[in-house]
Amino acid sequence: MTNENRDFVELTEDVSASPLWNHDLAPTSVEERTWTTWNIAALWIGMSVVITTYTLAGGFIEAGMNWRQAMLTILLGNCIVLIPMILNAHAGTKYGVSFPVLCRASFGTKGANIPAILRAIVACGWFGIQTWIGGTAIDALLTAVWSGWANFDAMIGGNPLHTWISFFLFWLIQVVIILKGIEGIKRLESWSAPLLLLGGLVLLVWASSNAGGLGNILSNSSVLQKNQANFWTIFPGALTASVGYWATLSLNIPDFTRYAKSQKSQMLGQAFGLPLTMTAFAFIGVAVTSATVIIYGEAIPDPVKLIQRFDSAIVILFAMLVIFVAQLTTNMAANVVSPSNDFSNLNPKRISYVAGGLITAVIGILMMPWQLMSSMGAYIFTWLIGYSGLMGAIGGIMICDYWLLRRQKLNLGELFKTDGVYSYSSGFNWRAIVALVVAILPVVPGFLRAATTPNGQVANPNFFDTLYIYAWFVTFAIGFVLYLVLMKLSAPKEFGVSEDSQKI
Repeated sequence: MTNENRDFVELTEDVSASPLWNHDLAPTSVEERTWTTWNIAALWIGMSVVITTYTLAGGFIEAGMNWRQAMLTILLGNCIVLIPMILNAHAGTKYGVSFPVLCRASFGTKGANIPAILRAIVACGWFGIQTWIGGTAIDALLTAVWSGWANFDAMIGGNPLHTWISFFLFWLIQVVIILKGIEGIKRLESWSAPLLLLGGLVLLVWASSNAGGLGNILSNSSVLQKNQANFWTIFPGALTASVGYWATLSLNIPDFTRYAKSQKSQMLGQAFGLPLTMTAFAFIGVAVTSATVIIYGEAIPDPVKLIQRFDSAIVILFAMLVIFVAQLTTNMAANVVSPSNDFSNLNPKRISYVAGGLITAVIGILMMPWQLMSSMGAYIFTWLIGYSGLMGAIGGIMICDYWLLRRQKLNLGELFKTDGVYSYSSGFNWRAIVALVVAILPVVPGFLRAATTPNGQVANPNFFDTLYIYAWFVTFAIGFVLYLVLMKLSAPKEFGVSEDSQKI
């Protein structure tokens, strides 16, 4: 059934007639696994250098942290989420499978659609957010180079017409890239990473040279604080938000590592590319925003609005190009690849990767991203923490199944069979579904309170509010333990068939 080469297992059995198979969901061959350490690192640089990263630490400082506390929180959160990221990436590299296909091992061939669609919905929300921000960059660029652009000022839904035109223009550009497939994304990330790093460095140098040096900037960063709160009161929610920022990718990272050259490539690429880039670009955001208080007399946390203050058309064009590329690279990798595969998994014979990407693009608009980004409090305490609870539960179940119960052994061909060992009962593994639901339930009351509280921060948190603040950690632990117990108590007879069809 399979060929093994170093870290790889390759499918040789013909399962193309299966309704669970299509070309996009099929395991990658050894020849297709070409992504080097640089490709994986560039992927993370491209995804991390984005406006939402730039503003993340500023949101923590606004809530009451100082800049050092904000940086340490972001670094710690990214180091924590790196662990499940690398663990879930292992199966993608070894077996060449995508996230929804890997989910079939724990949730069942049909049940896999539950975590896949939950992940896809979050990706659609993120796609909309990044598209909205990218549209504002195009809007500012067009305004800077043509004064008549602002004349399209008829208000629609609280925003001028020229903003909506820019939004849909950016949306259409992304649709064109979606049609190019996964290799187009690989090339986009690899050539754009140096440009993004250069753009961030240039912005930091500008701030430092115009605001009396980096030391002077950071000593004045306290002016960004709008609330005076104890660090330990803010820290749990901020840490969970930092983990939640990439909790989605910690699940569907196999969508990328299925193309990795080796386990070493995916591990080193992620370790070098994620925590340091996220923390460094968040630091640039804090430093530059603090510098704007000194230079302009007011805090300008939005880099698009900051760039509009510049006088040089050449500087504006370069800066807007960097922002445009930043939004594009993040959206294409983080918010298109996974839902494209996830929607395709619903009906592989009828929905291709490209069709799944187009569905993502449409739903991203319908989720009204301008509302999701209405305030930093709502963004951090409702959006980031809220969906982290869903992602944590799924991650706990997946890691328990692959690492503890199966010990990194899967039967690749069986993942594509409707009557195979992963079909469980009518295609559903009820144990994984029960573990998922029970893990999520404790954080639902806290989410509802946060969602209905202005700015997302509950003044007098009760027990359930506290559980919600730790949403990802709570649901991950419950999902992991409960799934382990249920599988130990009532594992199906076929459970544990390895890639060589031997019991484990």
